[in-house]
Amino acid sequence: METILTIDLISSDPNVRGGRPCIAGTGLEVSAIVIDRIVHQRTPDEIASDYQISLAQVYAALAYYYAHKDEMDAMIQERSHLADEFKEKRIGSRHPPLFGSNRNYAVYY
Repeated sequence: METILTIDLISSDPNVRGGRPCIAGTGLEVSAIVIDRIVHQRTPDEIASDYQISLAQVYAALAYYYAHKDEMDAMIQERSHLADEFKEKRIGSRHPPLFGSNRNYAVYY
């Protein structure tokens, strides 16, 4: 008789990160691990070290991603578009723009 074992390292809680999949017990989203690995070409060891998580947690996040690839890709794409919108509108910017402001600055030569 075959027994299927699972590793319970990924969680989803509506009260944490809007229910997006995270490393269990943390607020670290699976998508952050995926982006670091796929987009930024970081190694699992580098990711584990940077986020201070175990290699098992990194690989669990990657396994979760590949098991739910279409759903995860759509979520990452949606969040990327939202971030682009925020950048365009300067929402969340901590610093005033260097150029294009409607303030008049005197220029001294």
